[in-house]
Amino acid sequence: MKIRSITSFFDPGILKADYTLEMLANLAKECKVTCQAFGIEVQTIRLATIPFSLIKSTEKNDQLIKLTKTLETKSKLNGFDYLSLGPALLNKPDSYDLISDLISETDITFFSGIIADQESGISINAIQRCAKIIHQNSLIEEKGFANLRFSALANVKPFGPFFPGSYHQQGQPPAISLAIEGADEVVFAFQNAKNLLEARKLLIERLEKQANQLGLIFSELLADHKVVFQGFDFSVAPFPDDSCSLGAAMESLGISSLGKHGSLAAAAFLADTLDRGDWARCGFNGLMLPLLEDSRLSKRSIDQTLSIKDLLMYSAVCGTGLDTIPIPGSSTREQIEALLLDIAALSSRLNKPLTARLMPVPGMNAGDLTKFDFEYFSNGRVLAIDANPLEGFFKNSEEKFKLKPRVMN
Repeated sequence: MKIRSITSFFDPGILKADYTLEMLANLAKECKVTCQAFGIEVQTIRLATIPFSLIKSTEKNDQLIKLTKTLETKSKLNGFDYLSLGPALLNKPDSYDLISDLISETDITFFSGIIADQESGISINAIQRCAKIIHQNSLIEEKGFANLRFSALANVKPFGPFFPGSYHQQGQPPAISLAIEGADEVVFAFQNAKNLLEARKLLIERLEKQANQLGLIFSELLADHKVVFQGFDFSVAPFPDDSCSLGAAMESLGISSLGKHGSLAAAAFLADTLDRGDWARCGFNGLMLPLLEDSRLSKRSIDQTLSIKDLLMYSAVCGTGLDTIPIPGSSTREQIEALLLDIAALSSRLNKPLTARLMPVPGMNAGDLTKFDFEYFSNGRVLAIDANPLEGFFKNSEEKFKLKPRVMN
């Protein structure tokens, strides 16, 4: 198990913001050194702010670009590896239109856009704007890589440590939370158990042991600071090697190939096991299946047993949504809108957070093999979007609608 990120949260608009930023940076570095002294590797330290449109009220693009670049520079100087400036907000629709420009002017800064929340429901307008962002982002960097720094969010709360969906809540004190890369723990538990009950017990014990150890470390380190420890996101992120693959772990339960029938049961079993763990929670704490970050998932896309519809279905039994999904460069905004609408509906109906980080790859068609040169990616096939443009009521950009989560009596 590794810590993918020690993620710090703060509001750049508060008094003595630079002092708070420096304090958080020094604290995160101290946490990293201490964790490594205990044999726990920390891959990155990251910083997340309140939603960018709330930092400084301005309608001028050049002013916001300047502010963004200033915050990115300050983050780098303080030793943060990545920065998230949070989501575009439903009540500030023009904020969506700025994101592609902001991404093109930065290199370590992440953004997101809300497409549904509990207060407003599902926003067709926001879905259309996020689809436009994804389409525009695909042309910013080679191979569409800029979309790694953007996701659409449905019912995602603040203080989640995994990017791009991280953001701070305005009015709350500075905070820290932990994103865990722990798919190797799942692989070990599932491959060394004699049955399902033992597999569940072994995984919970191993994760709770790690959480208890880290909880003691962070409680001591944060004791003298006015910084809240928000908790752990044990969505047990994978790494592109079979020894740290959630796909491999799920298949070890008895599935010949992920994507075949039985895969949903494996996803449900793993998600249910994570639900039973006892630790301070933030973020998703669900099943994370990022296609390009998981060696077995990418392989099953090559084998053509795994589709976008499969991954969307697994999200229904508690996942984080669609993550690092390569789609054809020719995918239209209208096709992307239809897929985002499904994500928003699934999230709202099940009352659970979901995200969509889609990556149109210019010049590539469905079935082509990706050619990313990135240590956190395992190349797979470009997946087709089975969608036609939305029509009728679903095309009305002025409409919002709510879906009441189903409650069984």
